[in-house]
Amino acid sequence: MQPAGNVVDQLRDIAEEAGVRRVNLLAWRDLDDPEAGGSEVHASTVAALWAEAGIEVTMRTSFAAGRPQVAWRDGYRVIRKAGRYMVFPRAAISEMLGWHGTRDALVEIWNGMPFFSPIWARTPHVTWIHHVHDTMWEMTLPPRLARLGRSVEFRVAPPLYRHSPIITLSESSRDELVSKLRFKRERIDVVPPGIDTRFTPAGVKSPTPLVVAVGRLVPVKNFGMLVHSLIEVKASVPDLEAVIMGEGYERAELEATIAKAGAQEWLRLPGRVDEDVKIDLYRRAWVLASASVHEGWGMTITEAAACGTPAVATRIAGHSDAIAEGHSGLLVGNEAELRGALVRVLNDAPRRAELTAGALEHAAQFTWARTARDTLQVLADEVRRKRGT
Repeated sequence: MQPAGNVVDQLRDIAEEAGVRRVNLLAWRDLDDPEAGGSEVHASTVAALWAEAGIEVTMRTSFAAGRPQVAWRDGYRVIRKAGRYMVFPRAAISEMLGWHGTRDALVEIWNGMPFFSPIWARTPHVTWIHHVHDTMWEMTLPPRLARLGRSVEFRVAPPLYRHSPIITLSESSRDELVSKLRFKRERIDVVPPGIDTRFTPAGVKSPTPLVVAVGRLVPVKNFGMLVHSLIEVKASVPDLEAVIMGEGYERAELEATIAKAGAQEWLRLPGRVDEDVKIDLYRRAWVLASASVHEGWGMTITEAAACGTPAVATRIAGHSDAIAEGHSGLLVGNEAELRGALVRVLNDAPRRAELTAGALEHAAQFTWARTARDTLQVLADEVRRKRGT
């Protein structure tokens, strides 16, 4: 990752003017966690850029198997202690007691379950909320825990965060935070995620129609619907190939569906792939597909767009901003619309060329330099507000 232009100087100026020298981040998972996704990429990239600008950044997160409790990555410190559930109270206690050193500001990443920083944080703090989890609770947890999670997200936590600055990734996610969690719109800043400079168009497209998808193989990503759709699309696009990159506990079920349809030869699940393989597939693909149910943004969509590949994706918060509808890709409301949109894009070369050009144009505005700068500015403004300056 290379910061664009003089972003390091800009970050340094913002931090120095506000007196922000040490920042602690609270995150549920770390980038090295086996289940890491877009949220972890976002936090890690911003932390690395802040560290490059001279800010002392410490990320407090949960234990990751096979990883040391304390490590350094890209100039910032990572502390991994406690499990998936106990990380929340233990991290809060650690911060209250100052076990990891003093701080000038705090960033809480509210990923479903909050750390409740407004209750205990005495230093200026902001909260990142990528999206409302809503039905994700029932998709990922047993009924009793799902009810608890939903109650915390919708009833218990929001009143405590009423006066906290919130940062989210998209206008559509801000709309959900206002309508579902009743946050005040003026307390929410929108800062989209960036795209690494490695994601660029190169080489040639696959000689035959190629659809790619990326994500954890878990219910919220809705790969079951995507697999069924691709099997149906094959009837209209006989030479179709598809690759779904990612790993997760739904693999066995997806593999069974693919085997039952006799689709193993053309629909592949290679697991979690390295960045070079992913970029190569983005570049070769004719279209990226996503059937996800909830997203704060849809980083795979803009990554693929930067490689010259348009998207067909569900019409949800996050996707509605990651895609400029009709320009960089198409948004769909259900499985039938997903199938129809894929067939149209794959069979219509002139339209696909228009969407490819639109994807490149849309992706060009998203940089990690901008994300790190605008996020730090919100934090610096809160620091000054707390000081009364």
